[in-house]
Amino acid sequence: MEENMSMKDLMDSFELKHFHKGDIVKGKVISVKNDEVIVNIGHFADGVIPKSEISNNKDFNIDDIKVDSEIYVMVLSGDDGEGNVLLSKKKADSIKVWDDLEKDFEKENLIKVKFSQVVKGGIVGDLNSVRIFMPASQCASRRVENLEELIGKTLDVKVIEFEKNKKKVVVSRRIVEEEIKNKEKQVLWKSIKVGEKRRGKVVKLVKFGAFVEVSGVQGLVHLNDLSWSRVNKPEEVVNVGDEVEVYIQEIDMDKERLSLSLKDVVKNPWHTSIKKYKINDILDGEVSKFIKAGAFIEIEPGIEGFVHLSEICYDNIAKASDVLQLGQKVKVKILDINADEHKLSLSIKDASEKSKEYLEYNDNEEGFSLGDLFKDFKF
Repeated sequence: MEENMSMKDLMDSFELKHFHKGDIVKGKVISVKNDEVIVNIGHFADGVIPKSEISNNKDFNIDDIKVDSEIYVMVLSGDDGEGNVLLSKKKADSIKVWDDLEKDFEKENLIKVKFSQVVKGGIVGDLNSVRIFMPASQCASRRVENLEELIGKTLDVKVIEFEKNKKKVVVSRRIVEEEIKNKEKQVLWKSIKVGEKRRGKVVKLVKFGAFVEVSGVQGLVHLNDLSWSRVNKPEEVVNVGDEVEVYIQEIDMDKERLSLSLKDVVKNPWHTSIKKYKINDILDGEVSKFIKAGAFIEIEPGIEGFVHLSEICYDNIAKASDVLQLGQKVKVKILDINADEHKLSLSIKDASEKSKEYLEYNDNEEGFSLGDLFKDFKF
């Protein structure tokens, strides 16, 4: 009986035994043409996917399908008229994607989604013709002011809500970023040491300093540790978003806190530049701060000296601001240097041309005093 079967009967018999219309099978791509894709699905005849059955995505490029890649397809019929099995990739994708999404939701797997539109409350994307929604609050671990910046991007996300019956899929990028940061933190806490230098990013400015994120952990750089120079506001040294190198000062693993410094990355001027100064030098400086007892004068970045009220002028004054202003340029004379304690004692009055020393010097610079000059004059 089998000997009397026609080729068509034989094909139909084989097809019914192995494939049925609507079956979803996995095959290997053996050829990609402009209008179709040829797939080996283990049948004695090749499977053909017409261009119209490849994808519902209008932006899809047939060249994205590569030879030897494995894809899932749906059997549409056993013969396309030329002896090939007619297949559909887009129909298989539309069914399989829901099964895959359900597994990804249950196993908390990462999925890639390209987002295409901003909508009320968030953004939407497409995954094999399935609408994917991501709330604004889940777009990143930071607050995203402009959601448009995410449009056109393909992001790794996790499914946080899944309802197949309602065709509802909600995803989060925020969870992914937080997991990445937590992993970075674990690595950091195991490896970080006091005294080493690390790269970080300025993430926040406050009155008392700047917070710098190092491998997912935020540390504080106090105002005093931003620079060797006096700093009134952190904005004078850094801005949010700046990439900086910081010095690890203290580590508190229990509270997960870092104490950082920017100034310790560069050389301490009290150990280098101070060597060029000596007692009695007269220098140019700038008034940098007032206190009750006097004023601080910066003679170069990172090196300040103190002028006591009694060394500002010969007049009795109640406070330094009576005769000086912040930022004012003044001449100072070095009275004492203590590099170890970062202390410099200065005088403004002794550097002035009205000082007693100056007048005595000028009176005697020609070898005689004013008294000698006028001794023969009668008044």
